[in-house]
Amino acid sequence: MSIERFGTPKQGALPFAKAVRAGGFLFVSGQVPRDANGEIVHGTMLTQAKVTLDNLKRAVENAGYSMDDVVKVEAWIDDPRDFGDFNKVYAQYFSAEHAPARVTVQAKMISDVRVEVACTAYKENN
Repeated sequence: MSIERFGTPKQGALPFAKAVRAGGFLFVSGQVPRDANGEIVHGTMLTQAKVTLDNLKRAVENAGYSMDDVVKVEAWIDDPRDFGDFNKVYAQYFSAEHAPARVTVQAKMISDVRVEVACTAYKENN
């Protein structure tokens, strides 16, 4: 089985890749609402969830997968009252036909964000 890393850290950065492909599996590290410059995008859950899921989608697609290939999602939200708004945005990225398994938990975030999302995707003959 071959292993390929995507978005590996630059010198002095945190020691993890944005995504790692192992065989047909793709493991995407937790994504948060950061813009292209790495700055936190502040705002409501609706805003932060969209930026976070855009980042997740970009990491999935940069590795040659699609959101339909995602088989599991892990989501952490800071405030459980934001669960409904998170789901509104989430539903725009995952169709009912290709809905992945998912876990969503409340967690105190390390940085000033409302949400973090990671996923696992799978594609045969990759």
